[in-house]
Amino acid sequence: MKTLYLECNMGAAGDMLTAALYELLDRQQKEDFLRTMNGLLPGVTVAAVPAVTCGIAGTRMEVTVHGQEEVSHDLPLGTAASEVHEHPHDHEHPHDHEHPHDHEHPHNHEHPHDHEHSHEHGHHHHAAPADIDRILDHLPVPEAVRENAKAVYRRIADAEAAAHGVPVTEVHFHEVGALDAVADVTGVCLALHLLGAERITASPVHVGSGQVRCAHGIMPVPAPATAYLLRGVPCYGGEIRGELCTPTGAALLAHFAAFFGPQPMMPLEATGVGVGRKEFPAANCVRALLGESGQAGREEITELVCHIDDSTAEALAYACETLMAQGALDVTTAPIVMKKGRAAAALTVLCRPADEERLARAVLRETSTLGVRARRCARYVLTPSYRTVETAFGPIAIKRGEGFGICKEKPEYGDAAAAARRCGVPFQTVWEAAVKAAAEQEAPRG
Repeated sequence: MKTLYLECNMGAAGDMLTAALYELLDRQQKEDFLRTMNGLLPGVTVAAVPAVTCGIAGTRMEVTVHGQEEVSHDLPLGTAASEVHEHPHDHEHPHDHEHPHDHEHPHNHEHPHDHEHSHEHGHHHHAAPADIDRILDHLPVPEAVRENAKAVYRRIADAEAAAHGVPVTEVHFHEVGALDAVADVTGVCLALHLLGAERITASPVHVGSGQVRCAHGIMPVPAPATAYLLRGVPCYGGEIRGELCTPTGAALLAHFAAFFGPQPMMPLEATGVGVGRKEFPAANCVRALLGESGQAGREEITELVCHIDDSTAEALAYACETLMAQGALDVTTAPIVMKKGRAAAALTVLCRPADEERLARAVLRETSTLGVRARRCARYVLTPSYRTVETAFGPIAIKRGEGFGICKEKPEYGDAAAAARRCGVPFQTVWEAAVKAAAEQEAPRG
């Protein structure tokens, strides 16, 4: 089984994860990756820069928004809150970890330092979660990448809302921090899409210690949003002073990692090193280790089930859409007959074990059920990968599954549907063109 292990001994940030995964791509994939990332959004540039930390060579991913970089500022314990306003946010400070919650806050005019900040750097716009969704919906990336990016960003918005005690609709992202994080999130989702790893696991997460300066003042490490996102994830502090795990890094790990623990036994094929700019006594990097693990085609999954007899079809459809958006792997309903001949529906949600409690709560919140059954299952899967074929209707992603002597392919629905709408032709016409193009172009062998 093609397995990716993320080593988070120095925490995780979106730019460092992106850089580590970037190093695992082949030469052509790296070129395609950077071309795509630099065409995502006006004013946003992404560059892969060679870097060294404690003698270890790797890559640093530099993301700038209109020439500015988003930063965080670590502080020693005991720093007074009044000192925050004596150190204005400096966009020329080296970028180490993206820090969305530096600028994420309810739209509240009781934060005078936010307005002083805007006077120093011009007019800084803010974006709501719905605005971020619209940005992600129009990114020129495969549908699977967009959906994963949206799910990760919803985790971030939920965490910020919980941390600040406001509804998600009142969370606002500062323009520079928001676009920086969009680039980081999309970069990780795109790199993982290109790698096609069947199994993703991670080490326990080092969060750091001490304090960090944010728009709200001085916060403890891990920041409240980060702590919220790491619920159920094994993590630890230590002697290193500073914020090692950011909200974006935590959201990406929680979304993609099937479980957290020791590195699985596997022959290593490649190692990627994503370097941050902060200097610590230990190497400031995230490592991504790629190999073939021993349990080919088998993984653990959680199945959440409940029976519902007092909801409309529309209400169930909305609940299914919401659960998928919150990170479920799949959601299905099936008609059943309960006691006394009552017509009902069986709702089944498949998710990663790390997401079990969060999605079980979502089922209770989004449906009328009073209880949810959870059980851990083993499932056998084919190793997924993607390639793109050219058709008369534009590029179409082809999803491939391989393993156990089996190989199957099919066009990605989202790409085919978008091309059909764009060109004004029947969906089946695009689908058949993609199937024909895939058959004529030999798939790369992994």
